[in-house]
Amino acid sequence: MAANRGDSFASAMGRIWGRGGILGYYQGLIPWAWIEASTKGAVLLFVASEAEFRAKVLGAPDFLAGISGGMAGGVAQAYATMGFCTCMKTVEITKHKMAAQGVKPASTFATFMDIYRKEGIRGINRGVNAVAIRQTTNWGSRFGLSRLAESAIRKVTNKEEGQKLGAMEKVLASGLGGGLSAWNQPIEVIRVEMQSKKDDPNRPKNLTVGKTFKYIYETNGLKGLYRGVTPRIGLGIWQTVCMVALGDMAKEAVEKLTGDQVTAKH
Repeated sequence: MAANRGDSFASAMGRIWGRGGILGYYQGLIPWAWIEASTKGAVLLFVASEAEFRAKVLGAPDFLAGISGGMAGGVAQAYATMGFCTCMKTVEITKHKMAAQGVKPASTFATFMDIYRKEGIRGINRGVNAVAIRQTTNWGSRFGLSRLAESAIRKVTNKEEGQKLGAMEKVLASGLGGGLSAWNQPIEVIRVEMQSKKDDPNRPKNLTVGKTFKYIYETNGLKGLYRGVTPRIGLGIWQTVCMVALGDMAKEAVEKLTGDQVTAKH
């Protein structure tokens, strides 16, 4: 929907199904989504945990510490692994148009090497600055709002500040934080447009974040900048539950196994 901004949710589902049935929904999974998923989580959890801890040492409340940790982790994962992965996923998803025109599309790695030969590292990482903006606002908001929701749940359930929440309370807080963090959908639409390889004679050359924002707003208005926000809310909830709630539970499990007081330090 971010790439085809005239589609409704139903027509977008139909368009994707038309690419190859159920497999159409998994375009870009191998290897780019696998590479991205297997690396970005580790980068995020490591950097975000350390940054959140440092912010708390400096006296920041949970909300601000969560924002600080999420923003630092988001920037780190964007430049470390997500730039070229999201670019190549977008290429995989959009190049099906060539097949519809009777042109046999190149293989995944042939496409990767073709972009590298023509545009170098910059081409492979096209849109990485938009990815970084998206990720730092994504995870700053997701961590921060999740911590804020945790504080609210403690008040409602009469728990003391800093007292551990139950598993379902953590999941609820993370779900709220993830869903509310879809406010930055315009950045995701800009990222998709910057990385798209479809031909559009009206689109400016050498796109920057600012040029792309102007182009989308002029052609599709404010609604265009929020295309795809509904599925993005679902994605945000799922990712935040996995990375915040389950991430916290994983830290507690490691603490019990190793005897290292992770919670006390972080």
